[in-house]
Amino acid sequence: MKFFDRVPNIDFMAQRKTGLWVSSALTVAVILLLAFRGLNFGIDFTGGVLVEVTYPQTVQLDEVREHLKSAGYERETVQYFGTSQDVLIRLPPSKDSTAQVSTRILEALNAQQENIQLRKIDFVGAQVGDELTEKGAMALIFAFIGIALYIMFRFEWKFSVGAVAALVHDALMTLGFLSIFWTEFDLTTLAAILALIGYSNNETVVIYDRVRENLLSQRRANIFEVVNLSINQTLLRSVITHLTTLLVLSALFFMGGQSVHSFAVALMVGVVVATYSSIYISTGLAILLGISREDLLPPKDEAVDELP
Repeated sequence: MKFFDRVPNIDFMAQRKTGLWVSSALTVAVILLLAFRGLNFGIDFTGGVLVEVTYPQTVQLDEVREHLKSAGYERETVQYFGTSQDVLIRLPPSKDSTAQVSTRILEALNAQQENIQLRKIDFVGAQVGDELTEKGAMALIFAFIGIALYIMFRFEWKFSVGAVAALVHDALMTLGFLSIFWTEFDLTTLAAILALIGYSNNETVVIYDRVRENLLSQRRANIFEVVNLSINQTLLRSVITHLTTLLVLSALFFMGGQSVHSFAVALMVGVVVATYSSIYISTGLAILLGISREDLLPPKDEAVDELP
């Protein structure tokens, strides 16, 4: 028998209660952490200064960052836009006038000697950041509602509760990690959280599909045996998927530059957490709510009276 055809026999459900208690404690701790410490919101949410400059030749972003840091800018975001000669610089909010900020930026970049041209400078107020925060929160809420309805109609409402709980857990654990290490939270990080929700839900649906199939076929097995069998049958597939995803995210983290750093970090943490939650939280809650074979049986056709 080939290695990849072998199905492991791990008793995951033996630790389901421990897993749920640990997850509950971590969730409460993360909520308190976010309430008192919060997140390191980037310029996209707090407002700031947007500066567009053009170089006469291709420039390395690390070189631009070094010039800005030497001038005292510690929370700058530097990225290309259009070509490798056009650079977009995002700076924290400033009380200086447009002329003062532009002068400082050009001096920091040694614009006269490098022949750098200032194309545009804009001030982004905190109101824009508040609007982005509100829309980001609404995007997460609508994503949770849509997934809950999808799982409920495809499987059963008890599965839906477990799936949404797992997604909320994954999002909170990722936010807690970002808060602890004070990683900047910007629009790319929000995009990573939304991508994580879809990724984690896919893992949950794969397990749910196998649970439903085995519940209907393994009629002599109890619910714990069915869930363990289903998880073991999908385990190798999940491991390969997670490893390949982490390889791509690692490449983004180490070679993608600062502009995608927080995106890669958020997804790397989320992928690891999703592995755990899809096993213990989504299925564990469904079992706790009393999922059974009868919940998944198709409705019996009503008897039709025969004509005389």
